[in-house]
Amino acid sequence: MTTNPHLLRMKRQGDKELLIVRAFNAPMGLVFDAYTQPRLLKRWLLGPPGWTMVQCEVDLKVGGSYRYVLQDPQGNNMGWGGKFLEVDEPNRYVHTELFDQDWTGGETTITIEFVEVDGVTTVTQTVVYSSGEAREMALKTPMEDGMAESLNNLDAVLSEELP
Repeated sequence: MTTNPHLLRMKRQGDKELLIVRAFNAPMGLVFDAYTQPRLLKRWLLGPPGWTMVQCEVDLKVGGSYRYVLQDPQGNNMGWGGKFLEVDEPNRYVHTELFDQDWTGGETTITIEFVEVDGVTTVTQTVVYSSGEAREMALKTPMEDGMAESLNNLDAVLSEELP
């Protein structure tokens, strides 16, 4: 793992988990909102340049669901969604995730935790795959580059949202 907390860090953990960490110069409540409010999600959860979010639905409560669909410049869609299993605003939430084109080998469970220290919020995501093979399959995709691009977008959105 790299030492700069403002860069995306990914690390295998256990037999089928992936740990993803990124820090932001913004208060925890704003970062939590950016992860859970459609008006903010639509501005940063985009992947590579030229992609847009054409569907963003979030029912942030235990048992509630979410649905995202991104579209590339050629009009191809990438969609995914799931259910919220835990919500402890603004500290953490847990949800399932399944992509329409199941490139992750089945449903994953993701825990996202937010910790603020001196105005810097660190977001830690723990992704639990259906198997170690599924985790390795996901890591062979451009997932890391897409996540890095989106989280860099988030950094810019947070800067714009700060008073």
